[in-house]
Amino acid sequence: MSAQHPSLAAGRWYGFALVEQLAHVGSEVERALRWRSKGNEELSRRALERGLELLALTIADPKHRGRLRELTRLREVLLDYFLDENRYGSTEASWHRYFHSFALAALGLEAR
Repeated sequence: MSAQHPSLAAGRWYGFALVEQLAHVGSEVERALRWRSKGNEELSRRALERGLELLALTIADPKHRGRLRELTRLREVLLDYFLDENRYGSTEASWHRYFHSFALAALGLEAR
């Protein structure tokens, strides 16, 4: 699979703060949720793949070594919700709440 975000995969991603990275992941997850609710599984899957790619870049970011457990758990729960049995009981609303916080925090960083 080729990179969906080639300029970010080339290293630009590592210049972002964690909240900015997770806000971008959340943006793709929001798209996946929106397409899923409209019944378009193909576009939902593609948005999820982009979000997972960004999450993989976040996990690979050396400055987050101390957060690997949290970040890999996020990936596990996302995959469980979208592609498995949803054993963790995630809901669309819980994903909105989770990623909304990062979006707000990232906006606060931009305002500086």
